[in-house]
Amino acid sequence: MRLVSLLPSATEIVYALGLGEQLVGVTFECDEPPSARRDKAIVIGGRDTRGMGPREIHEYVEEQTRIGADLYTLHADALAELRPDLILTQDLCRVCAIPSGQVADALDYLGCRADVLSLDPHTLEEVLESIVDIGVRGGVADRAEALVADLRRRLADVASRVAGRTRPRVVVVEWVDPPFTAGHWVPDLVSAAGGEPVAATPGGYSVPTTWTDLVAAAPDTVIVAPCGFHLDGAAEQARSVVPRFPDARVWAIDADGIVVRPGPRLVDGVEALASILHPTAVPASPSAVLCMQGPPTNTF
Repeated sequence: MRLVSLLPSATEIVYALGLGEQLVGVTFECDEPPSARRDKAIVIGGRDTRGMGPREIHEYVEEQTRIGADLYTLHADALAELRPDLILTQDLCRVCAIPSGQVADALDYLGCRADVLSLDPHTLEEVLESIVDIGVRGGVADRAEALVADLRRRLADVASRVAGRTRPRVVVVEWVDPPFTAGHWVPDLVSAAGGEPVAATPGGYSVPTTWTDLVAAAPDTVIVAPCGFHLDGAAEQARSVVPRFPDARVWAIDADGIVVRPGPRLVDGVEALASILHPTAVPASPSAVLCMQGPPTNTF
């Protein structure tokens, strides 16, 4: 089977299931594993936002949406030349990846008969189910079941470690200018890590809010996890957040790596968040998080 992934999280799942050799096409944003973007054909392009600030990126997305322009470019001819059997895409967020309907229209136009699987999880449980879906469609259902069983085992281990402990109130900031609440599966990560998500929309969309409303939620801990950024970028943006929450601990986290992409590494995210919220119960994750404001004992 020849596979094409049109979103980074699906690429991660494909490799986690041992199907990397069957993957023939990816997007320009597929950076995990690093070899994916280097060794596979690129069938989705888009604007390079490196060097753009959060406000500039937000205004660009808003303007493209207003005029009905595409945020991503599908290289349809290159896709057809790959002769894929299965294409993995999504309809969850047009800011994150190309919609499945646009892919299907292109395939119809080209006469390509590839199967299209749209992955649209809104909760952590649905993310785990999507891994099984890819495994079934990719012919490795047993591997998918084993992977998900191991992920559930790790989640259960965290749950046992934080059971009975006071749950800190946690605000997750998914964008800083303007501020966005945490949505989709992100509040689930906080709950699984032993926290109480506040100013959040579990299972719903991440939406713009105000700093006044976020401060009014009275968080004990603020996690800065800007979509599209790894730890360095999150830390840079978190510096502007620190003064707004003088009474809370403020942390930056590798958002793209372990928070916002719906794949297996979300469980890494739960473990990292648990190490922030309950450092005496859960081992630290120094490569994924950075304390921006808080007691010295909370700095890795």
